[in-house]
Amino acid sequence: MKRGRLGVSGALAGAVNGVFGGGGGMVLAPLLGSWCRVEEKRALANCVATILPCCVLSGGVYLLRTGLDWGMALPYLLGGLAGGFLGGKLFTKVPAVWLRRLFAAFLVYGGVRYLL
Repeated sequence: MKRGRLGVSGALAGAVNGVFGGGGGMVLAPLLGSWCRVEEKRALANCVATILPCCVLSGGVYLLRTGLDWGMALPYLLGGLAGGFLGGKLFTKVPAVWLRRLFAAFLVYGGVRYLL
């Protein structure tokens, strides 16, 4: 049963990622934690591993269907690599309760920004 829930969670994350161009991890982290009963830090780490192929696939589809502005994307890619490296280093040092709070704060911030 857990494998089925993991599969459904991954499918939902991939669908959200494809439709919105990102954000699959915002769906996946809570699903893994609450619905699939995966420990928080492990759930967040697995989100990173899961979202990478989803982003590559979504990016490939966008590239084939509409084109991609590499000049605009390159600074974000470089910044994302630097931020990902730094975040990976900090991940092991931050307690799970603070990771959950930071994650929730980003969700609230993003939700408010989209509503306004």
